[in-house]
Amino acid sequence: MFILKNGSSFSQVAQLRSPKFRQTGSNCTFSFWYYNYGESVGAAEMQLLVDGLKQPTVLWRTYYSEGNQWLKAVIQLGRLPHPFQLSLDKISLGVYDGVSAIDDIIFENCALPPPALSCEGPSDFWCRDTKACIDNLLVCDLVDDCGDGTDEDNCNPDLQCNFENGLCNWEQDVEDDFDWIRIRGPTPTVNTGPLKDHTTGTARGYYLYMESSEPHEFQDKAVLLSPLFNPSFNRTCIFRFHYHMFGKQVYKLSVSQRTVSNTKGRLLWYKFGNQGNRWIKQTLYISSSKPFQILVKATVGDGFTGDIGLDDMSFLGCTLYHGNLPTISTTTSGTSVPATLPMNNCTEKEFVCRASGLCIQMIQKCDFRPDCSDKSDESACVKEVCNFEDRNQCGWYQPALDQMPETDSIHTTNIFKWEFGRGANLYPGQEKHFPLIDHTT
Repeated sequence: MFILKNGSSFSQVAQLRSPKFRQTGSNCTFSFWYYNYGESVGAAEMQLLVDGLKQPTVLWRTYYSEGNQWLKAVIQLGRLPHPFQLSLDKISLGVYDGVSAIDDIIFENCALPPPALSCEGPSDFWCRDTKACIDNLLVCDLVDDCGDGTDEDNCNPDLQCNFENGLCNWEQDVEDDFDWIRIRGPTPTVNTGPLKDHTTGTARGYYLYMESSEPHEFQDKAVLLSPLFNPSFNRTCIFRFHYHMFGKQVYKLSVSQRTVSNTKGRLLWYKFGNQGNRWIKQTLYISSSKPFQILVKATVGDGFTGDIGLDDMSFLGCTLYHGNLPTISTTTSGTSVPATLPMNNCTEKEFVCRASGLCIQMIQKCDFRPDCSDKSDESACVKEVCNFEDRNQCGWYQPALDQMPETDSIHTTNIFKWEFGRGANLYPGQEKHFPLIDHTT
């Protein structure tokens, strides 16, 4: 199908409607090939029209000419329980010059699971009305996998959150840099973030997202805290969630588990970089001998096309803990107290060796040659070698803005930062502008 211009009016719209579909299963995707080429070819978008919903949901967009080529679009529909249609809308303002076309529309994995005569396995769940047999891991995960909703009946609301009515019993961390945002429909920045939520698959449903635009900076973090859970000794506690990491500058999403309240916890899982415009399910098995809490942390990348989404978070085989996690004392024993000098006969113009009390000339301090037996005359000086293997940076530091010379206009904004780098920590795309190895090792 291609678009033929049939008038000279300023603003034109062409629509291609699908037949009406009754419903889809939870793994449904549809794909098509499109062609959008020409100097002023204009934009096109695929919309989802659901019975009973006035507002259409945008599923896909192309904004401008994408060259003389056919390109493939893959769209995640997910579980849609109500009848719906698809509409391909072509919008042209002013002069329309070019060719817009679509071909080979394919629906995949859209059927509900087939009925089974029996469902005997220990890890299986038998759906009441559709008689389908599904995996127990799909029970109470906020997705109707059965097609009749029975796998989502009788679930504990304290163990799941779809963000339709707020954060449930999850909380924003106050120790991070900024908060997760609850939203519906697309995020404010194009070409990043979800266009719709995971629960309803429409622009009506809510989800959480991390905004990566200014004023947020590279490696700023937003952390979400789960309720507290009892130790999971004999049976495993299972955490399921859906994440969306779409955009050229998407950086990192991670999940940690902590048993002490004022710590960052132990890393359980992480993902780097662009994962495509789709919701992805992740299942984590958690064991703990102490009461614990889950932390979900998103980190800002080096640009505004780095939005990250979260939706449909649920726990299976876990029970809530009604106490508080212990805290760890933050005062460390290694605080530097000025050492008292040993007995000596040194003058003010001489340096006192810490161990022996020996007097040396002040010119011998910080001259790259240890003159005291304990090397104390070189201890607070520039190191002969700094290889940055040690996190304290050998005393090298980044001055604050007010410490910089005022005459030098290049320093007034200070938009760059020196960072610790390791080849092992690169995410896809960074290889082009980071060394893959250090120089020392």
